[in-house]
Amino acid sequence: MSQMPCFIHHVFFWLKRPGNTQDRLQLIAGLEQLRSIAGITSFHIGVPAPASRDVIDSSYDISLCIFFSTAREEQAYQSDPVHLRFIEECRHLWERVLVYDAEDC
Repeated sequence: MSQMPCFIHHVFFWLKRPGNTQDRLQLIAGLEQLRSIAGITSFHIGVPAPASRDVIDSSYDISLCIFFSTAREEQAYQSDPVHLRFIEECRHLWERVLVYDAEDC
């Protein structure tokens, strides 16, 4: 069975105020707006799972995992006005952002 090619954009956010429920909900609401961007084939917002193995880093507060069919679609997402507006409106909420991009091999 052949699988369609894909590009995965996985983003991890550390909030400036990790225990602040309002900040967490505001960031999640901002992330939800990104669903409307063209080219996204799958979209997931998550929080650290309760796991305790040595290889797991659960220090982040919120993650965003988006799948695209191609790297070109992910590049278009980066400059999409909805994405740029999200950054402008929500950047004050996070202390750190870490991105892992991957494509099929």
